[in-house]
Amino acid sequence: MDSNSGSSPLIGIVGPCGSGKSTLIAGLEQHGYRCRHIAQEHSYVKQMWQVITKPDILIFLECSFENSTQRRKLNWTPADHEEQLRRLSHAYEHADIIINTNTLDESSVLAQALTYLKKRL
Repeated sequence: MDSNSGSSPLIGIVGPCGSGKSTLIAGLEQHGYRCRHIAQEHSYVKQMWQVITKPDILIFLECSFENSTQRRKLNWTPADHEEQLRRLSHAYEHADIIINTNTLDESSVLAQALTYLKKRL
């Protein structure tokens, strides 16, 4: 199934800063999934996530400006967040699953991802 290594599928995680990418990756890896953090929000190349990572499954984590800045203690403007969302738009459009992290705790985000992956794989 995985064209990258011939072993388990590669799960790509993408989303704006503060959306919970690192936390979700840690949780998925504890369940035996192979994951890659995709820092697409910092790239001007809209399909960078496809070029560098080539994930078998792409998970997009949504997060509001308010939650991003609160979680990461960022000194941003709303325009900074909007720019990240613009850079992420291609990944958003191609995501296999989109999880809105605004109202979910870490375990609920992980549970949604695990449920999806168990059905998909």
